[in-house]
Amino acid sequence: MQKLFPGKLYHLANKNTFVSWTCKTCKPAPFLDVNGVEGDQMFPYTNGVATRLLANLDYSDSKENKFKIIAFNHSVHDEDGLQTGRFSGGLLGIAKFAKNGKIWEMRSFQPAVAAFGAFAQCPTPKIVEIGEDQFAFTLSHINGGAGGPYEGYLYLVAGFDGKYQIIMEVPSYHLTNVASINWSGSYKVVDDGAKKHFRDIIITTNGTFNKDAKAEDEFEAPIPQEIAEMAKTKTKFDFEIERRYSFKGKSYQMIGKPVAKFSNVK
Repeated sequence: MQKLFPGKLYHLANKNTFVSWTCKTCKPAPFLDVNGVEGDQMFPYTNGVATRLLANLDYSDSKENKFKIIAFNHSVHDEDGLQTGRFSGGLLGIAKFAKNGKIWEMRSFQPAVAAFGAFAQCPTPKIVEIGEDQFAFTLSHINGGAGGPYEGYLYLVAGFDGKYQIIMEVPSYHLTNVASINWSGSYKVVDDGAKKHFRDIIITTNGTFNKDAKAEDEFEAPIPQEIAEMAKTKTKFDFEIERRYSFKGKSYQMIGKPVAKFSNVK
């Protein structure tokens, strides 16, 4: 990390380790912050950058070639090591390595992709195989105002058109911090032999609804369209919503209509 981002290494309490660096010759460029509240992030930051190791991901392809993804989290430098700003995401950077004999060779390096998460802390990416020897990674982004619903999105980042970029955004993936309704999502890549690359992805959302608990909610919570009618006439129920995403052109898009199932209806 220090070779990729030369600077001063800080070892603070509570495992708060980061490299602080500046690039006086760099021209800051805009990078998307998925929070969409404070606009794009201009990187490198003019007041200095704090770069932390976010994840060290190992995987192998079908030919037993070994790869390593090192993911970084960038935030504005602070001498106390603080990461602040509820709606300021941690800016994700990526370096990819392949094993050649006994050494690891860097195959690609993208200092910044996009910003995810809250308080300048990017969620940990997870490796997923979306095609034959085609690997990408997911990020579960959850954020919200103090005391209100924390809404979550699922993002899929993959190498496409010569760079790592977001190729899928799934809204309504999580909802927490609400008494009357909550849900969480999961994903599954469809391997039915129909597609070699960019296979379809099924998103399943499981949740519960309790109208009697609305009095405990400080703020109004969103109701998914697929369960809105049921929520008008019933007091309690569990639900499952299934959505299918297919790759179209440059990104994944939802195809067909979501399928909703209900149980424990009262």
